[in-house]
Amino acid sequence: MKVIVPPIKSQGIKTKLVPWILSQVPDRKGRWIEPFMGTGVVGFNAAFKVALMGDINPHLVAFYEAIRTDKITPEVVNEYLIREGLTLSKAGDNGYDHYRAIRDRFNTHWDPLDFLFLNRAGFNGMIRFSKRGWNIPFCKKPNRFIGMLKTKIVNQVSKVRNVISTDWRFTTGHFGDLIAVAGPDDIVYCDPPYHGRHTDYFTKWEDGDEAELARMLKATKARFILSTWHHNDFRVNESVGKYWSDFHTVTMDHFYHAGAKEANRRPMVEALVMNFTPKPVVVEDAEGDEGDETDAPEVTPTEQFSLGI
Repeated sequence: MKVIVPPIKSQGIKTKLVPWILSQVPDRKGRWIEPFMGTGVVGFNAAFKVALMGDINPHLVAFYEAIRTDKITPEVVNEYLIREGLTLSKAGDNGYDHYRAIRDRFNTHWDPLDFLFLNRAGFNGMIRFSKRGWNIPFCKKPNRFIGMLKTKIVNQVSKVRNVISTDWRFTTGHFGDLIAVAGPDDIVYCDPPYHGRHTDYFTKWEDGDEAELARMLKATKARFILSTWHHNDFRVNESVGKYWSDFHTVTMDHFYHAGAKEANRRPMVEALVMNFTPKPVVVEDAEGDEGDETDAPEVTPTEQFSLGI
């Protein structure tokens, strides 16, 4: 499967898992509703005609809304990255002076293009905010946007723009607001911060949040798919048994390329929880842009648990 890779990056991005996730999507009768859209990679590849995409992070929403309304186009991004990339390459402190300038400007004016710059020039493709704003250090590559990366980002914006239609809506707010409007023909896909792991993404995700999400998904008339982690080499996700045991669960081995040191990068068993019978599927490989971590998907289907619902 050729996967559309979004221009925004984050740790834990689902690029390699897109074919597996979408293989479980039932008939497309209604809307795609995604209350935790993050980078948008799953929704953009689901490519429903009508979609409702939400996130608690207003900067993600503002960026994709600007693409939807043509305030951000491939041409605009190209001109911006040429200008700011050239300045970055000549800036003092091996480029860090200009990175700090863009960070300070973004933390004052919240420009979506500056958000893109910081995301792609920040360390290790991370998204993290403090009370003061953007809180990721520079990747220390002053020539970051000189050459192929700029072209790749422009192409990624173009591909996402081709998927987003006038019937798509991007909104900032609580996940419950989106789940509440879902009808029986809609598909709700939830990828919340992983409970029991590091969840300081934009706001904290705690046990009460997981409990509220479970309550709302149990009550919804829509069909839902929830992404979460099942277990790793050291421990299990207790919330699977605590909150999701009434539903069907399928699992798959996955290796996350996250963390500064290779020794800290560990495999983890991913889980999909759903309120309908899972499909027996053969998962296609995810093929993304050259240079993106999608060329050799390290995913292996493991078990399927069919529990009483």
